[in-house]
Amino acid sequence: MGIIARQSIKGTIVTYMGVFVGFLTTFFVLTRFLTAEEIGLARVLIDVATLLCGLMQLGTSSSIIRFFPYFKQEKEDALSADQTDRSCNGFFFWTIAVPFIGLLLFSLLFWALNVPVKHLFEDKSQLFVDYYYMVLPLAFFMLYQTIFETNANVLMRIVFPRLTRELLLRIFLLAAYLLYAFKVVSLDGMVVLLCLSYGLAALCNIAYLFAYGHISLRPNFRYVDRTLARKYAYYTLFQITAAVATVLTPFLSEGFISAQLGLEQTGIFSIAIYIAAMVSIPNRSLNAIANPQLAQATKDGDLKNLRQLLKQVSNNSLLVGGLILTLIWINIDLIYTILPNGELYAAAKYVVLLLGLTQLLLAAFNASISVLNFSKYYYLSLVYSFILTFASLYFNNLLVPIFGIDGAALANLLSYSVYFALLCATVGILCKASPFSLPQLKTIVLLGVVIGICTAVGYMPCNIWLSSVIKTSVWCITAWIAYYAKLSPEITDLVNNALKKRKN
Repeated sequence: MGIIARQSIKGTIVTYMGVFVGFLTTFFVLTRFLTAEEIGLARVLIDVATLLCGLMQLGTSSSIIRFFPYFKQEKEDALSADQTDRSCNGFFFWTIAVPFIGLLLFSLLFWALNVPVKHLFEDKSQLFVDYYYMVLPLAFFMLYQTIFETNANVLMRIVFPRLTRELLLRIFLLAAYLLYAFKVVSLDGMVVLLCLSYGLAALCNIAYLFAYGHISLRPNFRYVDRTLARKYAYYTLFQITAAVATVLTPFLSEGFISAQLGLEQTGIFSIAIYIAAMVSIPNRSLNAIANPQLAQATKDGDLKNLRQLLKQVSNNSLLVGGLILTLIWINIDLIYTILPNGELYAAAKYVVLLLGLTQLLLAAFNASISVLNFSKYYYLSLVYSFILTFASLYFNNLLVPIFGIDGAALANLLSYSVYFALLCATVGILCKASPFSLPQLKTIVLLGVVIGICTAVGYMPCNIWLSSVIKTSVWCITAWIAYYAKLSPEITDLVNNALKKRKN
């Protein structure tokens, strides 16, 4: 876990710098200067573009991680060390070419669905219909930003791409919103700048990889023999099919809200999403660096290392994510008190809790998805992806008309609960690896105790600020107990090393 821990902690620090910028953007710009409907517009444009981007990839992001070890394997015999680092037998050429094919195919599909999509949203979300044409360029920029970021991940370089995605991109978006807030640009101009922000982020990733000097887009057609080509084509075809289900599911709740309740409710829901998303932030860096290690262990048949990595990633993610979710929930009333126009957005208070629990599930068990995808049983993840999608469709259709945005959040939690229950059982039986461990149970008990204590504090006759101070103090004691009890030996070691360096 050495390189995983070092790179993930650096990536997490960068991510939280971005969170600070995102906090300023959300709490002091969006909710103050934009209407809930305009916030909903920006959110839906980004979500639809993300959906389209996921389809355009043709499974390339997963294929990059799975097949990079194959392209590295035999090159050292024929090439010098410098050539080895740069060429990777034409691997990076394919990572650009395959998504370009997807770009062409799904751009045509996007325009073919123009009329039915607009008809679906025109009653409650006319503003989205007006800016529907901006989705395609936004998806294009997202596509190559993601591809080059994944290329950096397999080279064990996650910090700068994370800096681009989590910090620079947020700064670009903040500038776009501020220009609109101070009437420098119109709403049209803000939407254009939103798209260009992702374009700048993509250019930053591309420039970094070439400046790093360990990548070449020169193709090597001779290296790809028929067996490797068949494996890649079969896996990619599988990923294309799986992507239809996988990338569609996160969009379903907001799609139901936008179509049935309107963009204003989508805007309120999106603020809750932003707050809840902080739960999974450490896991993003951890997975980015752990996935190549899981892929290598799976390829080498190193079951002992695979089991250890899976438990460590899951345990660390649950502990850190659980502490963050607890801190958010015990202070949720204060958060909405501070938030400009907080009385409007406080309607999503329980949405934050439900979405936060969903993010905690994703953080704790997302590595199991990687293990299954990198194993010889990867085709089963397609079945579970469709189960997730159908469960989400069913629960959203059932709960959104009854409970509104709370129903959408509950639908998310129920869908992912079913999904991960089946997934973890399959990984345990077929791959002989389980994410569950005794420290996880201790973490859940500890977090349950602190929530119980803080709930009792909430009934004390004191103002919201004093109540928040008391509850946060209890939380700090909980974090100290987790550190002292070594619920995560890796995190304890990192903290000890940091304290030792500071002392020196």
